[in-house]
This record gives sequence, C-alpha cells and structure tokens, in this order.
Amino acid sequence: MKKISNKAYEAELARLQIELVKLQEWVKNTGHRVAIVFEGRDAAGKGGTIKRITEAMNPRICQVVALPAPTEREKSQWYFQRYVAHLPAAGEIIIFDRSWYNRAGVERVMGFCTDEEYKEFMRSCPEFERMLVRAGIQLIKYWFSVSDEEQERRFQKRLTDPTKQWKLSPMDLESRKRWVDYSKAKDDMFSHTDIKQAPWYVVNSDVKKHARLNCISHLLSLIPYEEIERSKVVLEDRPPQRGYVRPPIDDQTFVPEVHSKLV
Repeated sequence: MKKISNKAYEAELARLQIELVKLQEWVKNTGHRVAIVFEGRDAAGKGGTIKRITEAMNPRICQVVALPAPTEREKSQWYFQRYVAHLPAAGEIIIFDRSWYNRAGVERVMGFCTDEEYKEFMRSCPEFERMLVRAGIQLIKYWFSVSDEEQERRFQKRLTDPTKQWKLSPMDLESRKRWVDYSKAKDDMFSHTDIKQAPWYVVNSDVKKHARLNCISHLLSLIPYEEIERSKVVLEDRPPQRGYVRPPIDDQTFVPEVHSKLV
C-alpha cells in the first residue's frame, strides 16, 4: 500500500481539524450530545487518533474519558453505572478511550468476569445502547483493526523507545500471547452488539496516518453539523497605564534558561 506523504498528511489533518472546531461550535450551540467509543487491539493506534481529534478542540466541550480498573465498590455496582456518570450533557462530546466493552474483551479473555457476568453483558449492552440513542445521545463506535504483524512491529518498537515503554504494561504483554482469544472475543462481541441504532465502524489501522484521516473524515460525516457564524473579534488598543510602578524584576524567581547552553 502506498503511504501518504508527510506533507499531504499534515495539510489534510489541518483541514480536518478546522472542521472539527466547526463541529464543536455547532454541538455547543445546538446542545447536541455525542458519545464516541474507541476500542481495538493494543497498539492499534486509538490513542494517536484521539489525540489528533482533541488537540485543536476546547476541552470543556470535547473530553476524553479513560477510566482505570474498577474499585471494589465499583465492582459491586451495576456494570454500566460508572460509565453513565461520564455520558455527555447538552453541548458536549465525550470520547471513551476504552469503554464498557472491557467486559466483552479484556475481562472475558483474561478471566476477570464470570461466564454469567459476560452473558448478562451481551444481553444488556444492546438494550443499554438503544436506551442512550432514544435519550438523544448520538453513539458512535469505532474498532481499530491492526494485523498481527503490524502489532508485533509496534510492540518491538516500544521496547527501544523510552517515551513509549510505559505502554508495555503486563496486560499488554499478556494480550500479545492471546491473539486468537481476542479475535474470538471481538467476533462474538460484534455478533451481539453491532446493532442498527449504534453500529460498529471498523478502522483499518495498519498505517496510522491513514487511520487517523479516515476516522476523522468519517466522524465528521456522521454528525450533521453546520458552520456557526461567530461575532468578529476586535482587539482594541489597550488603555494607557498610569500610576503603576512594577517591582524590580530581580525580585522574581525565573526558571533557568538551560536551552541557551545548547545553542
């Protein structure tokens, strides 16, 4: 597959991010509610795509939810309860970096839930999502699909990159051994939860840049946003400052300018 050039990628990403800002303003002004679920294999590129979606957006409108492992108290709650608390209010976009689908994936494969808990999830999840849609929340679900060979290449790269070694958690390393188990779990999950009201959209993520652009373009196509006219901002001249004498600059403690030693 021919990969997009860096120049073309940066230009298209910049264009799409401008559209995302327009989308954000439309969501804010109309009170639309959007919940976006990102799921997929480890090292499939979900985090990078989420970062490109959110980096130009207002964090008060577009928020990322990445919940840690449940506490003992949360384990005793209704399974969906801790996720419900993070669902969008009017004028909000909530991105779930992993979601309630943990039960159908890692919990199922790693034995963190019982067979009955798993079966109940498969029964109740479609109804839960239909309920969200009936309540007026637009639910969008993405599955990032990466090949066995590409996932292994990315794992190997993380071994030598000090900034990415934290991504190789014990859970990641264990999941690497269970490729087939995760494939079966994903297929079973799709068979129960790929519903008309909230279908799964699969993103081919073997090429990260392609995956990011394809996902963002698709996301924009699903939401019927329009550009909101904004009042023109005018920066007026500052009024003259009178009667104020600043304290000596030497009274302040500055961060050392270590970069100057590198010139």
